Amino acid sequence: MATPLLTIKDLKVTITQDQQAVYPVRGISLDIYPRETVAIVGESGSGKSVFVRTILGLDQKNRRIDGDIRFNNQSLLTHSQTTWQAIRGKKIAMIFQNAMTVLNPALTIGHQLIETIRQHHTITKAAAKQKAIQLLTDCELDNVDLRMKQYPHEFSGGQKQRIAIAIALCGEPELLIADEPTTALDVRIQDKIIKLIKKFQKKIGFSIIFITHDLGIVSGVADRVAVMYAGRLVEHGSKRDIFYNPQHPYTWALLESIPDIHSNQTLLSIPGVPPNLSQQIKGDAFAPRSKYALKIDYEQQPPFFQVNPQHYAATWLLHPKAPQVELSDNIKQRKEIFRSLEKEGSE
Repeated sequence: MATPLLTIKDLKVTITQDQQAVYPVRGISLDIYPRETVAIVGESGSGKSVFVRTILGLDQKNRRIDGDIRFNNQSLLTHSQTTWQAIRGKKIAMIFQNAMTVLNPALTIGHQLIETIRQHHTITKAAAKQKAIQLLTDCELDNVDLRMKQYPHEFSGGQKQRIAIAIALCGEPELLIADEPTTALDVRIQDKIIKLIKKFQKKIGFSIIFITHDLGIVSGVADRVAVMYAGRLVEHGSKRDIFYNPQHPYTWALLESIPDIHSNQTLLSIPGVPPNLSQQIKGDAFAPRSKYALKIDYEQQPPFFQVNPQHYAATWLLHPKAPQVELSDNIKQRKEIFRSLEKEGSE
């Protein structure tokens, strides 16, 4: 079996502010392998962004980090800021949800690309300019010579996100973190951005951690899926495992909330609200929102049960003594939607 590019073991993050502790990441273990795409899926507030920003060494103030993160078998948690400067952007890069997070409104796009390229490569300014032009061309922007001279405010949202992708790829990273890169875009542009990221993955060969709240998007981008709730992974497996054989009630709820454009059925939503992450959670965090909750869900945190060699779910429903649960018709009907989405994603 291949050696993981990234190994995360029992990662916990505690943020303290105004003498109040918050626990957005509560013990995550996950491996990312070379050239694969792993989608981290969950509602807003589930801890996804804190999780990936911790991998990248961002926002360290007022944080306690426990566990281990190893990249190419080297611990990232022991690195100095100087060492991080050589890794961030060059080895591990990130596409942010809001492109303006990385774009300076006072500088031209060309200036920003050239400076970023020269930060990661020992080349002349002229060579960096040619590389910048090629990156924008590969990102399918037109009139590239003109675009190099323009400022961020002169671009549409989709164009800004393409530029953000170009900046993220300046260092030709081994791992690309995409934090909800399509959320603010319309459906047509979303599809183009996803296909663009996958095109670069095939060309450069990087791994991807793709953060999203939308399982519908996952079908066209991921090899494996990890479902995150209240700072923990509750289920992870191959894309087909999660779509066709889901095991955790939260995964079921996410699947049921995917709209079916061919149905007149009322769109289902997940009842209740996510838990307060400033409090320690006893048992299964999703239990108060789940119609399938057992008594033990309120008393003990479920361990991961193995479904198959690469599919695990943390739910007491998989215990040999648990009652059998029949999946709803809504989830069964989603299988045809997934087959359609898979077909579209492969075209």
